[in-house]
Amino acid sequence: MVALPRYEEIRTAPKALLHDHLDGGLRPATVVELAREVDHELPVSEADALGRWFTEASSSGSLERYLETFVHTVSVMQTEAALRRVAAECAIDLAADGVVYAEVRFAPEQHLAGGLTLEQVVEAVLAGFADGCARAAAAGSTIRVVTLLTAMRHAARSMEIAELAVRYRDVGVVGFDIAGAEAGYPPTRHLDAFEYLHRENFHFTIHAGEAFGLPSIWEAIQWCGADRLGHGVRIVDDIATVDGSAGEAKLGRLAAYVRDKRIPLELCPSSNVQTGAAESIASHPIGLLHQLRFRVTVNTDNRLMSQTSMSRELALLVEAFGYDWGQLQWFTVNAMKSAFVPFDERLAIINEVIKPWYAKRIA
Repeated sequence: MVALPRYEEIRTAPKALLHDHLDGGLRPATVVELAREVDHELPVSEADALGRWFTEASSSGSLERYLETFVHTVSVMQTEAALRRVAAECAIDLAADGVVYAEVRFAPEQHLAGGLTLEQVVEAVLAGFADGCARAAAAGSTIRVVTLLTAMRHAARSMEIAELAVRYRDVGVVGFDIAGAEAGYPPTRHLDAFEYLHRENFHFTIHAGEAFGLPSIWEAIQWCGADRLGHGVRIVDDIATVDGSAGEAKLGRLAAYVRDKRIPLELCPSSNVQTGAAESIASHPIGLLHQLRFRVTVNTDNRLMSQTSMSRELALLVEAFGYDWGQLQWFTVNAMKSAFVPFDERLAIINEVIKPWYAKRIA
């Protein structure tokens, strides 16, 4: 019997991450220190206890309640120094977890309360990522971190943020996103921004199919033309099965289109359970979607709120579904194939970093 990958082994494996929020990945100790500097009141003042509070408060089964926790992280990210520090620590933490490529997203419009301009916010974050990558490399861990600029779907600044993303496309911004509560805020409200991005040949993903279901996914793809789906977990609602068996599964028109077009799904198992998009890891639709060979990727979403990492997410899937190294490589290569950096960069990471490492374990 072949031994399944263990957590410590998974931690050393090269991993690729497409869906991670900067304001959802702070170290609890950093939140405490930055809150003290700006006199922001936290629900708990001790770092370990604060980490537990974030996870418990995010596990109500409601996306709206989950999003409320970000008040505390965003509030302490309103200066260039704070943004640069948080971004640097993000890169260092991901590299320490074996991540070799990461797309980390954030919403510039949420970091203007201290008087910063949108440009200053973006430049502070990019500088922080550069700092973190350099420090990680000095410690022996190579990581490539790029970013997506996010517009809040309940606001009216998506065109402005889309134009901002395109202006910084050659210095580390590789894509655009919209995020926030799905219900009542369809992606088509931001159609002008998506049409602009298409004209500029720029990549974008859309949070869809997490809390609102198939209509959200349909609009994101067919009206807006998203390259990827942020979460997209509810595509399973368009798949009929007998006792969850992939062998007798029948795909609806939308699910078949998503699979046929190889539209990547940015699945975030732990987060999906916390927000009620899935009942448990063991029953998460990722199992069925993997069997049906959708373009599935595994992601962290918000490492602070879920007290998670890429290694933990993959280890949870190994425990729940018995995945071996071949399947973990499949998820990782899927992510790199779906990344927003140029093809030659994706291919280099796949052929020179990911496949050689896994080849030693899949023989």
